[in-house]
Amino acid sequence: MENRQENIMGTRPINKLLPSMAFPIMLSMLVQAMYNVVDSIFVSMVSENALTSVSLIFPVQNLMIAVSVGTAVGINALLSRRLGEKNYHAANRVANNGILVTLLSFVAFAIFGALGSDLFLAAFTSNPEIAQAGADYMRIVTIFSLGCFVEITMERILQVTGKTVYQMISQMTGAVVNIILDPIMIFGLLGCPKMGVVGAAVATVIGQWCGMAVALVLNHWKNHEVRLSFADMKPHAHTIRGIYQVGLPSIIMQSIGSVMVFGMNKILISFTETAVSVFGVYFKLQSFVFMPVFGVTNALIPIVGYNYGARQRKRITDSIRLATVMSTAIMALGLVIFQLFPEQLLLLFNAKEDMLSIGVPALRLISLCFLFAGVGIVLSSVFQALGDGLLSLWISVIRQLLLLLPAAFVFSKLGGLGAVWYSFLFAECFGFALSLLFFRYLYNKKIRHVESIQFD
Repeated sequence: MENRQENIMGTRPINKLLPSMAFPIMLSMLVQAMYNVVDSIFVSMVSENALTSVSLIFPVQNLMIAVSVGTAVGINALLSRRLGEKNYHAANRVANNGILVTLLSFVAFAIFGALGSDLFLAAFTSNPEIAQAGADYMRIVTIFSLGCFVEITMERILQVTGKTVYQMISQMTGAVVNIILDPIMIFGLLGCPKMGVVGAAVATVIGQWCGMAVALVLNHWKNHEVRLSFADMKPHAHTIRGIYQVGLPSIIMQSIGSVMVFGMNKILISFTETAVSVFGVYFKLQSFVFMPVFGVTNALIPIVGYNYGARQRKRITDSIRLATVMSTAIMALGLVIFQLFPEQLLLLFNAKEDMLSIGVPALRLISLCFLFAGVGIVLSSVFQALGDGLLSLWISVIRQLLLLLPAAFVFSKLGGLGAVWYSFLFAECFGFALSLLFFRYLYNKKIRHVESIQFD
């Protein structure tokens, strides 16, 4: 049998394999998180209304990421299993059909952005400055979102064959270009016209397209385990069904986050627009904590999927255990930072006295969820890798829609704005317990008997 690079996921020791795959992804995601924060810092320098307008668009951007990443997760999980089974023809078909459905997703969002931006902003505010800036920003990031969709899919195909360094290069390219262009386009430097919020959107799109270009080139030159061809993007119903068997629950699960942010913004804006800005700032800041954890789980998914396909139970359990330790350590560090330095974090966004009075207790309360969330993210990734994404979906639905939003609404009526933040801790604790319960079920159903299958 030809010795292919992806075999490292079945042979290299887990304590070396997982960190070696995860650290490049973590680094690139930290750069991505830095872009998110720097972008908002620059926007906050324009005005608080500008920051609010961008915060209101966050659910749309999050939905776009949910569809692109969720689809890529489906591609990743199915592709890793086919590679573990040594079925390379089927693996190529997964990759090419994955690109096809990615392009269709882009078209849907471009149409949505072109026709629905003004209506979306009108649902939140009658402030003309916020509405206009938000609608302009939304149109740009949706109509020109091809770079976002294709870049994410190409990066996941690099990742699933163990080439996370190349994935890091493409992702960092987009983020660095974005960071460089932000001040130039927002404030009109180096002869560029001053564009404010629109400049932030244009910089975002250009960065995504640069990342897409690099990811396409690296897949063509460096990724010989999976062969990509536009001529081979013929729809294959069984393959597309397999992609969305894992991908659709992941899309819905992450989209629920957009629904949650939408609902939370509606609750918060009833108190003050500053509360929406605080919530938006929190999401930017927490990305520094969550992105490295997602780096760990992005590396975990193909390892678990590959070794499940190869029938290696010990490698599956060892990788889950190590990922849990790494994620918990990251979350613990984030918790310490949010508890000790909330005011300093908010001052990065030009926070005035009212934002500080709302934001400091908010950051301290919400960050108490971090340790529970880290374990939950790892277990949800395991569910996806083994083809049981519906378990992750149920956890997300219950935690964010059935618990978090209703609790936030009730707490807001009983205790005012300050009580809203307690809803996060309430929902996260319940979600943590549910994740453990589902993992025990899945372990008994699939993992416990894997080695017996190997020797049949």
